[in-house]
This record gives sequence, C-alpha cells and structure tokens, in this order.
Amino acid sequence: MSAALDRLAAEVRACRICVDAPLRKPLPHEPRPVLVASAQARILIAGQAPGTKVHASGRPFTDASGDRLREWLGVGADTFYDPGKFAIVPMGFCFPGQDARGGDLPPRRECAQAWRARLMALMPQVDLILAVGLHAQAWHMGTRRAADLTQTVRDWATAMKTGEGASVLPLPHPSWRNTGWLRRNPWFEAELLPVLRSEIRSRLA
Repeated sequence: MSAALDRLAAEVRACRICVDAPLRKPLPHEPRPVLVASAQARILIAGQAPGTKVHASGRPFTDASGDRLREWLGVGADTFYDPGKFAIVPMGFCFPGQDARGGDLPPRRECAQAWRARLMALMPQVDLILAVGLHAQAWHMGTRRAADLTQTVRDWATAMKTGEGASVLPLPHPSWRNTGWLRRNPWFEAELLPVLRSEIRSRLA
C-alpha cells in the first residue's frame, strides 16, 4: 500500500492537468502541486489550496494560516509535518491564483476529479478527516453539510457521529480573513477546539 501511494503521490506532484487540459482558464503559472500523502497517519487535513507562500515553499501551511491551524490542533511544527502523524491533502494541489480583490481563487476542480478518490483509497488507515473550508466539506460530507459554512461547523458533533468510515470534523479556514468570523462565533473556541485537541491527542498518543 505504501509503495502504491508513493507512486501515486509522485504522479500528483508531476501533474499538469490545469495547464495542459484545464476545465476552464489554464493555471496562470507553472504548477507546483503540494501534498503530504501518508500510509501511516490517522489524521487527514483536507484543506483548500496552497497560497502564495506555500507555492513558494512547496510545503503545506508555511504561512500565518498554518500557524493558526497548528494552534487550533495543539501541536508544534515537528509533529504537524511528521507524515506518520498527519496527511495533508488539499482539495486543490496548486496555488490557483488571485481574484481582482487580491483573494485566492477557489481550488482548481481538476485536482479532486483526477486524484482525490484514488488517494483516499490508498489511505484507509485515516480515521479523522479535518475538512477545512467549504470545498473540503462538500467533498467529504456531501449531503451531510448544512447550507452554509457556519451551520456546518456548528453541527460538528452531528457530523462526527456518522458511524461510517472516518470521522469528519468541519472547520473554518484558519486564514486571517476569518478573524471576524471567529469573533462572531465564540462557541468555536469554547466548544469545538477542546474536542478537536482531544481527538488529535488520542490519535498521536
């Protein structure tokens, strides 16, 4: 399983679909797919897509969002980047570019269509999926997600009690752009984060 996953991850890192056969406008720069596939990690971080700093570094969450996410999880960088502990597989593997207001565009649709089911099939040991943001929640939760992100995250306890496969814990994106959301929803830090950290600790023990 590990060898097959390693081969598939190498294919993903060499992927050029969004340039050579895009579903819409081609990626505006050279692809640089970023992911950490793992045949050992029980925790999968399903993020959105790399930002500019991650595109430059080639390593996931090497930015302020990563700092906030690690704080939410209660882990340091050494643990976070240990592939035996965390798999990090975003919905889009390459930085998608920015919109007219300077915000990141949505993850490229080509990535999930081409690769996600195949990657997930080779990581059956994952038993906790952190679905970060709308796109990850749509893929991993399907009809179990609510009409908007706030309600989806607020219903986190229901989402985790599916009894089928890995537990899915929906999270907002840890971007600084969501600081206002965090202030408006104090239950996130008071109620959800303690449970999140407990779930993480139990799988890292």
